[in-house]
Amino acid sequence: MEANRVYNFNPGPAALPLEVLKEAQAEFLNFRESGMSILEISHRAKQYDAVHAQAKADIKELMGLGEDYEVLFIQGGASQQFAMIPMNFASKEHPGNYVLSGSFASKAYKEAQILGVGEVAASSKEVDFRHIPTQDELKINPEAAYLHLCYNNTIYGTEYHYVPDTKGVPLFADMSSDMLSRPVDFKKFDFIYAGVQKNLGPAGVVLVVAKKSLIEKSRETLPTMFRYDTFLNKDSLYNTPPVFCIYMVGKVAAWIKAQGGLSAMEERNRKKAKVVYDAIDNSDGFYRGHADKDSRSLMNVTFRLPSEELEKKFVAEALENKLSGVKGHRSVGGMRASIYNAMPYEGCEALADFMEKFRKANA
Repeated sequence: MEANRVYNFNPGPAALPLEVLKEAQAEFLNFRESGMSILEISHRAKQYDAVHAQAKADIKELMGLGEDYEVLFIQGGASQQFAMIPMNFASKEHPGNYVLSGSFASKAYKEAQILGVGEVAASSKEVDFRHIPTQDELKINPEAAYLHLCYNNTIYGTEYHYVPDTKGVPLFADMSSDMLSRPVDFKKFDFIYAGVQKNLGPAGVVLVVAKKSLIEKSRETLPTMFRYDTFLNKDSLYNTPPVFCIYMVGKVAAWIKAQGGLSAMEERNRKKAKVVYDAIDNSDGFYRGHADKDSRSLMNVTFRLPSEELEKKFVAEALENKLSGVKGHRSVGGMRASIYNAMPYEGCEALADFMEKFRKANA
């Protein structure tokens, strides 16, 4: 780790690969001999056109998807997708079905409820979102427009480790916090979206990867910017896109390819997560993990200490040791270590070492 940097465990905006940051820094003032910064360049310029196309191609290559899928870049955050999805695809006759596995899954359902087109297919709310609902728990309406999942729950530290069988109902997923972190059979999904600020880039753009045949069915009665086919037909360039954000997403995708792709990322992420979870499991109860073991996230490790006073002390002393962003979400408290793709193994090792020292000093 460089002397002036900390290990960044924030959940989003989150850590970016140091190599990517240095690349962006090196070409910041004169992007591809344009004489301008990437922040100044036109989204119609040939230099940016190459960035846009390469980012899309690399993302599809990493996901193993063909020409029947399209990559879109949309503004408004994943929270806007919560509304756009039911607006475009659901109706009273064909409602959206939702699995409530955490805070953002519940917020997505709430937007469908406002529109009168949402149904609950399963929920783990009654057990404080400690586990991911299983296949047997899913009660999917065969007339549903889609089944919506939040594939990784940042606040509660749970993650899907299976792809649900929807019996033909289109499968939609919010993958904001685990997108491109491991191999998934992405072809089983009809619509995937991700706010990139957790695992792929800076805040300001949502990555959507969806079947073209689905996007083409966007509801024609919606305003232009709320229709997915607007972004499809104009290559996400109908209005000025967040050029810098897309540029950074493209660099992160290229970085993942250079690391060996999604299989290599999974191996690395499992190794990182094991270090932190072992520190919890071997603490004689001093640290208590929130998620059930079979639902644990590889991206967000959530845990509590014996008291809130100790938790405040933990956060303060962690920062003194250059471990930043370990405080849990304000709605649930406790601790949360977000260990996305960009977090190096050494960061997780440093956190685990600190956890052991803190335990010995405060148990």
